[in-house]
Amino acid sequence: MEQLKQYDQLIFDLGGVLIDIDYQATENAFEDLGVKDFGSNYTQLQQSELFDLLETGKISAQHFINKLLDFCPNGTSPNKVVAAWNAMLGEFPQQKVDLLLRLKEQMPIYLLSNTNEIHMPKVYEAWNKVSNIPMDQIFTEVFLSFEIGKRKPDVSTFNWVCEKLQIEPSKTLFLEDSPQNIEGAKKAGLQTFYYQDANDFYALFS
Repeated sequence: MEQLKQYDQLIFDLGGVLIDIDYQATENAFEDLGVKDFGSNYTQLQQSELFDLLETGKISAQHFINKLLDFCPNGTSPNKVVAAWNAMLGEFPQQKVDLLLRLKEQMPIYLLSNTNEIHMPKVYEAWNKVSNIPMDQIFTEVFLSFEIGKRKPDVSTFNWVCEKLQIEPSKTLFLEDSPQNIEGAKKAGLQTFYYQDANDFYALFS
């Protein structure tokens, strides 16, 4: 933990950093439903306006599902669309959950995630498989894009979070797996850790 002494607090991304994510699984699931160009509309690096609107809470889950149904063959059920959309969500590695439990006793830890109201029940379900402590009790505060109406990588999002928490960006470490979000955080003055390898991640806390 020696490396962390320079920071007053940590802000974690959720998908890809804490919970395992497989974007290809969702693309494959939509292709199985008969949607052949899903990957051109949604990837980790770039997503179409429809997904942005869902992630900032500007459209309802039902509206989003109905829009996706327009791309699916006739007769596709809403439940199948939800299942395909959630297919990317994996599990929380026990080692990461144990790490968070340890960290919360040493410094404030926060969560800042681009996510949506369809994914979060599945996320909580995955969390509850590995912890009997509710996820929102692990973090000092949780910021979900669809609830706060703001998303990464907008610099204004990072500024807003730091102002709300009254924390100094330069004394804050932001841990994230998407390069565009790392760049946004840097522009807002935060220190960053670009998550690419689990071993490097764990080494940070050794």
